[in-house]
Amino acid sequence: MASEGGKGCNATLRLCSPQLPREGAVRRELLRVCTALPLRLWRRPVAFASRGAERGDVRRRWGMAEAGSVVSALEPRLEALGRRLAAPRGAGGDGIFLAKGSAALEKLKDLCKEGKEKAHHSTLLQLYTQAVLDVTYFEESQLVDEDFAGESSLQKVKELICILSDPEDLVRECSINEEPINILGTDLVECLYWRKGALLYMYCHTAKERSEWLRGNIALFKKCLNDGVHYLKRMLSFRCPLHLDGDVLLQDKDTARLLSEGVFSDTHLLAMMYSGEMCYWGLKYCGEGKQESLKMMDSVSDGDLGSRSQGALVDFRELGKTMLTKYVAVCEGPLKDQGWNTISANEMLCYLRKVHS
Repeated sequence: MASEGGKGCNATLRLCSPQLPREGAVRRELLRVCTALPLRLWRRPVAFASRGAERGDVRRRWGMAEAGSVVSALEPRLEALGRRLAAPRGAGGDGIFLAKGSAALEKLKDLCKEGKEKAHHSTLLQLYTQAVLDVTYFEESQLVDEDFAGESSLQKVKELICILSDPEDLVRECSINEEPINILGTDLVECLYWRKGALLYMYCHTAKERSEWLRGNIALFKKCLNDGVHYLKRMLSFRCPLHLDGDVLLQDKDTARLLSEGVFSDTHLLAMMYSGEMCYWGLKYCGEGKQESLKMMDSVSDGDLGSRSQGALVDFRELGKTMLTKYVAVCEGPLKDQGWNTISANEMLCYLRKVHS
């Protein structure tokens, strides 16, 4: 299997084609994408999320003493997750992930009771992250099943994004002098950003069909697009594309091409498509005037999207062309005849190129 960096890879990378959303409908499968490589996102067992020399180095640097501060910071969070699990459930969602989240939560509570001598801080943080991913996935599935119905749906999206951001906040709060990715592992951090970006993608996919709401909330819609694209870009940035040279030997040229383009799984490829599509929506529904758009976005109160909103304004046209061009090149190149449809992507590319010309 391909490892991070790609060296020593001698297997053919096979990506399966998921069901993309039909026009006017959002499908729950957009959140739950099976992958062919080691990255299993929220389904990946925590025990495998951060392993080998990286985890060993972290253990040697800080030892078991850090677990005490993590336990203290975790206690109110575990209570909050417990309340979410105990909340009344309507129709929809996926009970399997709710059960997994409940099991992870119970295991965390047991580890915290054992005290800092028996639990390492990285284990606690990874297990907490997995519990967050499972519990929030259930809630996201409900929102998608309901097509984000009701005026409170955006508030729920904002709340879920805050919860998905909390594992990284927890690492910083515990004053661990290490980047969250080195504590949580690449797989889990990628998943956190994928889930935030995919959630905003699905919300915007539904919102753009509600013309009356869109006319009255165009600045808010653009801010959702902007934030969603930022999250997906960040997700795509954690693994370095493979640089092909004489020291790297791959038996399959298609595998080499995919890894050199930064495509390590189905999810990475979908992130390119989703971010490109959101850029397309940004130009189609919000226009290209940067100064005017910036003023409109500044007028949206922090209460609409919360403090998690990403500040920098995305260049929808340029980034959209970059992402969609890469997506099309991969799907029509190494993934040709494997079921990946590029019709919509090519149509959006044509629009992005004509808008500027």
